[in-house]
Amino acid sequence: MKKVLFLIFHGFDPNNGISKKVSYQVDALRTCGMEVHLCYMDESSSKKRIVDNTVIADYGNSTISKILKRTEFASIVKYAINSHIDFVYIRSNHNANPFTIKMVKRMKQAGMKVVLEIPTYPYDTEYHAQGMDNLIFLDKVFRHSLARHLDAIITFSDDERIFGQRTIRISNGIDFRNVKVKTAENDTNKSLNLIGVAEIHGWHGFDRVVKGLAVYYAQQPAYIVRFHVVGYFYSAEGEKEFRKTVSDLQMDEYVILHGKKHGEELDRIFDSCDFGIGSLGRHRVGIQSIKTLKNREYAARGIPFVYSETDQDFDCKPFVMKAPADESAIDINELVRFYRQLRMSPQAIRDSIQDLSWENQMRHVIKEIFG
Repeated sequence: MKKVLFLIFHGFDPNNGISKKVSYQVDALRTCGMEVHLCYMDESSSKKRIVDNTVIADYGNSTISKILKRTEFASIVKYAINSHIDFVYIRSNHNANPFTIKMVKRMKQAGMKVVLEIPTYPYDTEYHAQGMDNLIFLDKVFRHSLARHLDAIITFSDDERIFGQRTIRISNGIDFRNVKVKTAENDTNKSLNLIGVAEIHGWHGFDRVVKGLAVYYAQQPAYIVRFHVVGYFYSAEGEKEFRKTVSDLQMDEYVILHGKKHGEELDRIFDSCDFGIGSLGRHRVGIQSIKTLKNREYAARGIPFVYSETDQDFDCKPFVMKAPADESAIDINELVRFYRQLRMSPQAIRDSIQDLSWENQMRHVIKEIFG
């Protein structure tokens, strides 16, 4: 049995979307026969680096603690060597620097296989759009050097090489045990309920739906379309701008902001809705092709959906509507027509993506690394 260290540089909260994804990946590796240990940061009392439930480094709460959590990786290497780790799976925090390079070099010298998952690529434009270029200055300087020491970079893009290193191209997966298929059959003869679930950024393009609703209701239709927005906004400024768009276009009656929901509460909202809103603004951050987790979650829920990027797993699916990757308002009339001609049940939609399980995706990684 191979021993795996799954390394993340942030906290681990079971209710957080990123942490859920990490949990699914860890579980999938275990299903594939790996012995997996999760390394993460805990900052609830003091800044501690933890593997499973064991503290391997406690940095305290001083000013130096903030530096140590970003530079002190000797404890990780020591744990990996003492535990006879065979394979280190690192989730990138866009933190290539001399310290991460040294860590990877020491792991490689000890005979470990090391890969780096870059969840979204490219990501420079994303930081630039938020005015945060300074946060990845060091990463830009050192990422090619870091990449040279890796066995591969894991990507959800179609890129065959990233930073000069070969890639292992996988899809964001689904843990079907933790995503409930839609069970309610809503009466959509007089109304349609759209749902967008996300930690909301500008690249989700939800404003395009609001603008589309404004155009739609200017025609005084009898058929009602509502947009349910679930999740919190990444920035207060982004939320203020979105609410202003809703208010200025007088769409308050048709755009419902639920805030962050999970568990049974989220399941109930999904059951009350009929059509998913994926990302509609990836072009805003220079991304053309990406395999988002959200598209897979909508399909696992069994609802049709719309998005604007290129996603090879879904572009030709009959339950997917593609929107143009531009700033045009979403055509609500076309969306309603698309929904009405669809003849797939929620279970049929879910069944069509069984190959996208996390187990299948992580098995592909293992095969590429160990043969």
